[in-house]
Amino acid sequence: MSNSFFQFKQFIVRHDHCVMKVGTDGVLLGAWGTVEGKRILDIGTGTGLIALMAAQRNPDAQVLGIDIDKEAVLQARENIAKSPFAERVTCILQDIAIFCPKNTYDAILCNPPFFTEDTLPDETRRALARNSKSLPFSLLVSRVASLLTNEGKFSVIIPSQLVTEFVGLCITKGLYMTRHCIVRTKANKPPRRALLTFSTNIVQPAQYQELCLTSLDGNRSQEYIALTKDFYI
Repeated sequence: MSNSFFQFKQFIVRHDHCVMKVGTDGVLLGAWGTVEGKRILDIGTGTGLIALMAAQRNPDAQVLGIDIDKEAVLQARENIAKSPFAERVTCILQDIAIFCPKNTYDAILCNPPFFTEDTLPDETRRALARNSKSLPFSLLVSRVASLLTNEGKFSVIIPSQLVTEFVGLCITKGLYMTRHCIVRTKANKPPRRALLTFSTNIVQPAQYQELCLTSLDGNRSQEYIALTKDFYI
């Protein structure tokens, strides 16, 4: 995905002005996350990829993407304007810490930064995009809890080793895990990522699944193909 753009079935995502390019994590969350309801929020929208995927999956929803990076917002707006969903997707320059919308959201999605090194990369924009100091999990969870409708769903993708910490934070804010998907690059590899969905309602037990991205021969797995079939060409 090193080109200046990435072609999906229904839209093109340009990412030459974004520090965080189109990547597998965003595609996974966009294809797997819960997008039910009339109002959807994408926190840290970057290129606008997840917001566009949400709009494609839910033709009845209005989708808002927010980001603190001005260049990313400008590029996301360009991608949105050239997509079939321009009338239903909006992107604004906004810090989630002080975001105070008039309405709450039926679905919230986030592919948050999670690097925790004390020494940040020299390039400031890339540091903000990649490092958890720009959006601590505690802040993200607190804001999501205040922005969800009573029946709303929050979907996120994080490193698998951070699941226990993240789930614990969510519980303290009244958010309970309803879906949990472990992501492996191959069946014989340890888990790499976790896709999680939370609700204000306790669901026991949570739905659990595993996803392998590639088969042992190195090709895309059948389950990955099935998940992304509406997006990948």
